[in-house]
Amino acid sequence: MSTGEGSVSVSPPAMAPPWTAPSEIERRLYEAKMRGDWPAFFDVLAGTDLFLAVSRRQADSAPDSVFFTPYWNPQTNTQCLAVFTEGMLPVPVPDPVFVSRSLEWYGRAWQDADPPFLAVNPGSPCEAFLPTTPAHRAVWRQHHERARSALGACGHGHAHCGRLRALHVGGPLHGPVAHGLACAALLFVKNGELWNAMAYHGSGYHHERYRLEKFWDVTSRESWYRAQEQLLNADMVSDVWQFVLGVRHALARDFAGAVTVEHWRESAERVLRRRIEEAGEARITPEGVTRGRVVSAAEAESQVAGVRRMIGRIARYEARFRADGLLPEGAYIRTTEAWDYGRASGMARWGLGARFCTLEEAERAVIRAGRAAQSAYRSWEDFSAGFILGRCLHFDEEEFGSWYQEMVDAHRVLTTDPASPWLNIPWK
Repeated sequence: MSTGEGSVSVSPPAMAPPWTAPSEIERRLYEAKMRGDWPAFFDVLAGTDLFLAVSRRQADSAPDSVFFTPYWNPQTNTQCLAVFTEGMLPVPVPDPVFVSRSLEWYGRAWQDADPPFLAVNPGSPCEAFLPTTPAHRAVWRQHHERARSALGACGHGHAHCGRLRALHVGGPLHGPVAHGLACAALLFVKNGELWNAMAYHGSGYHHERYRLEKFWDVTSRESWYRAQEQLLNADMVSDVWQFVLGVRHALARDFAGAVTVEHWRESAERVLRRRIEEAGEARITPEGVTRGRVVSAAEAESQVAGVRRMIGRIARYEARFRADGLLPEGAYIRTTEAWDYGRASGMARWGLGARFCTLEEAERAVIRAGRAAQSAYRSWEDFSAGFILGRCLHFDEEEFGSWYQEMVDAHRVLTTDPASPWLNIPWK
């Protein structure tokens, strides 16, 4: 078949039944194929990850190598190498695993002894068998060059950062699992990932392992489990953040009105000094009479100063949140536990992508994250403000840079896009 892109082998499209594609990627591939628009087909492929199955043993023993395992395809009557777009990936199992590469990478890595066809999503309505001659691979690279400007934002494999993306087949859209998945939607929109992909491969086995090791020091099932439980129990959130927010919340309940920053600071200082004094007092325990750690005057003053500074930081963030529409006028943030619960939802899937847990374990963790969030917050917007404040206090240093702006953009998408889980899944 002549396509203007060279010869491409495809299944006959005549009388093809209607097909609901798993995601936007497969839908665009299918529509381009049905139109015979091969330049558009290649444009889609050039802007997304293509996943290749490899044995777990090979992936672990040689993480910097990619092993091709061809199969015989009766349609081409040749050997083919099968690759898949993310919506076509199977449920993760211990073995094999999937690694991701770009179309341009396959064009560079291919050798004369490799199969004569690259099979894209074989067995699906959007399948295509791409000849792999040097001339054809040059076309792949041309499409990559055309897509490069869009690929730069995310840095790994696709140009979807900042967009709401979902699985329309194979991913929950309603119910407890979907609610728990949506708790990580700020991160998944920011990264351009499918927000409801419970059977998660992420950006491939090696990337998910690298991400967990670099950012979380997670290198095993045991370390993944510890991190997961800490997040689900909101144990990673700073005690200082929670202390100052708790003081203000108590004041707001007691005085039934707005709490000034100075009143907040003075009250937090009194509570903190009382706690410091009580910590050094003798206590009767099952082991006998014990004395807590005595805090020096200098250390006490340092703690008080730190709390006062933290209150100022939170007040300034909240003022910016109100200006940017993240908080209603007069509202305030009661807790930053959302920062842990949202990441717990992500951690469940990251662990699955890295094969540190099973699908069932990941799903249970996602449900727990959703239920914990429901107990701590009143709405998706309330949850969002708590999550974004936690992220900013952790990373942003009041610069209101990308750590902040990425979340503002994701919040706006999730509170306005008609397809957003936050607009389609009730908070409780």
